[in-house]
Amino acid sequence: MKRSRSPIATDWPGLFAELAQTARDPRLARFYQAGTVSADTPLEQVPLLAHDVETTGLDSRKDSIVSLGQVPFDLRRIRCRDASYWVVKPVCELSSQSITFHHITHSDVSQAPRLANVLDELLTVMAGKLVVVHYRNIERGFLDQAVRHLLGEGLQFPVIDTMQLEARLYPRQRRRGWLRQLFGKPPISIRLADSRLRYGLPLYQAHHALTDALATAELLQAQVAMHYPPTTPVGDLWS
Repeated sequence: MKRSRSPIATDWPGLFAELAQTARDPRLARFYQAGTVSADTPLEQVPLLAHDVETTGLDSRKDSIVSLGQVPFDLRRIRCRDASYWVVKPVCELSSQSITFHHITHSDVSQAPRLANVLDELLTVMAGKLVVVHYRNIERGFLDQAVRHLLGEGLQFPVIDTMQLEARLYPRQRRRGWLRQLFGKPPISIRLADSRLRYGLPLYQAHHALTDALATAELLQAQVAMHYPPTTPVGDLWS
């Protein structure tokens, strides 16, 4: 499989250095001052942090975060004892559909803190680590939009997207989904649970931020074990 960095890849260490000087909020400045690894760092040397959010919907411009889960890990070990989980009061109302998905109810959020009250702790956990998500548009997009709403400036950070890594493995199959269906073959899914099954990983209850963060950490470990040498430069995988 061909693995190459994007020709327009972001210089994340350089961007962090710049943002450390220009961030107006001291919490963001401290986060950026912690820096990030260089693109040529071997993956086996990178401190990783699996991250997941549950939300009131799928549109970060009008929907809101209701819970966040984060689990630190590396290619050999997942440190569940150091995991973090927050339920936060959303800035918009819960919908019956969102409650059905993540099972966080009105009573759960009625006494929960606002995201603003846990932001310092959240950024402290994230500082100096490379975030791992399954579908960066949701996981990074919602956090960036929430911080932008709170502070008037967004939150930028690199991620390894396990969904994107699966999409690299099955590009032709996804484009030819109609042909697979014609011959009775189901389309290949790169959703978290379906991706895990391809690596023999167990099914967990979906749509719990902490459980999904753990599931994402395990998936990346399996993906690397199957498809990438541990010495792979992290710049080949992040975005």
